[in-house]
Amino acid sequence: ALARLPGAAGRELDATDDTAVTAFFAEGPEWDHVVVSASAPRSGGVRDTPIEAAMAAMNAKFFGAYRVARAARIARDGSLTLVSGGLAARPRATAVLQGAINAAVESLGRGLALELAPVRVNTVRPGLIDTPLWDGMDRSAYGQMMQRARENLPAGRPGTAADIGAAILFLIGNGFATGSTLTVDGGGVIA
Repeated sequence: ALARLPGAAGRELDATDDTAVTAFFAEGPEWDHVVVSASAPRSGGVRDTPIEAAMAAMNAKFFGAYRVARAARIARDGSLTLVSGGLAARPRATAVLQGAINAAVESLGRGLALELAPVRVNTVRPGLIDTPLWDGMDRSAYGQMMQRARENLPAGRPGTAADIGAAILFLIGNGFATGSTLTVDGGGVIA
């Protein structure tokens, strides 16, 4: 991605490591825009998910965003964009934890928009996005899932990383958007 984005900078960062996150932002410049898309997906119901696994998932996605928000030095006219997920608005019995974490990320974004103002803080809520996240899934089940998306979503297809990237760029570029959650799900919430 960096090779395709002239002038962009990036480094790998473990959002679950307090020391690493703090050091990353302490040693670098003030940032114009920061995007947090870190995630540790964990599906399952509350009674089926070991508490340690639930806490690790919350640590990665919610507290990863929280750590970055605490440490990042963002320019006064800059922005922080978080990424949640469609389960925040349309929960499933088989993914209760993911839905709760995504809803918490969205609430964090709204609160941070107040606390960090005039830095703008927004959240993108993706629906089903065809990314390498699904590479470990049984290929037949994956194909069926994508076919259901083509048949059931009003957009007629699953989303792509480019769709989410465009939403993030919109929020970065819109100086009047803050405290917003932008749903990019092909109509999944209304289907």
